Amino acid sequence: MSFGSVLTALVTPFDENLAVDEQALVDLMQHLAKHGSDGFVVCGTTGEAPTLNDAEHLRVVELACQYRPEGTTVIAGTGSNNTRHAVHMTERATELGVDGILSVTPYYNKPTRRGLIAHYREIAAATDKPVVLYNIPSRVVVDVPNDLLAELAQIEHVDYVKQANNANLALVDGLGLYAGNDEIFGRTLDMGGCGVISVASHVLGDQMRQMVDQPERRSEIEASIRAVTAAVNVTNPISIKAALNLLGHRVGGLRLPLVDADEAETSVIREALQKAGLLDQVPA
Repeated sequence: MSFGSVLTALVTPFDENLAVDEQALVDLMQHLAKHGSDGFVVCGTTGEAPTLNDAEHLRVVELACQYRPEGTTVIAGTGSNNTRHAVHMTERATELGVDGILSVTPYYNKPTRRGLIAHYREIAAATDKPVVLYNIPSRVVVDVPNDLLAELAQIEHVDYVKQANNANLALVDGLGLYAGNDEIFGRTLDMGGCGVISVASHVLGDQMRQMVDQPERRSEIEASIRAVTAAVNVTNPISIKAALNLLGHRVGGLRLPLVDADEAETSVIREALQKAGLLDQVPA
């Protein structure tokens, strides 16, 4: 199946007590669907999955599936460095009606190549939905080289990769390719990849949609949004939540150990949004 080209790695909005703000989540999905997003990845890094308990995590998945805007897709992050837990969350997300599963490489415990293969075999067997592998060595320590990705592609249901190691960006036999970093979206499209799982599309969705629909202008558009893309990706999800709050979206703060952007950090984000004309659209 096709998940679409612009998939937003959705933040999890919190209220003033840092409980999940369910209405804000639904409202944000509706807004993003009108501004370029083909689908949503919920409960990933940007969605602060590490600080959600299982009940909260699955409730966010349920809400996303229940209230997905017409024509959009939902992928649930269910990764863990505990294979049994990853399998459990994958089974539950599948039952809730997701279109796909995002499974990050196990972090901290540094599995071997054979361990990674065994891990993903278990996860893929727990669902009948497409599995998106997520390679992000800057966060999980372990890198998955392209020859191993090609081997993992032989596992039934392992159909895509979200590549967040820019040095590894390449088409791999058997896997649809999604850019895992916003700055490589254009390169990914140019080489025939599927699209991007994006942080910046929270605020740049219209422009990113234009990059898909107007390939002849892709480089020009990408250059025009580079400053905002960089500003909202400084520290994810701290920076993007600050940007969304500046733009009038009710997404709230962050759970420890993440903290809100400070005055200096917020000033940099505000300046980038202002120069791009994005703050001009905020109601007074």
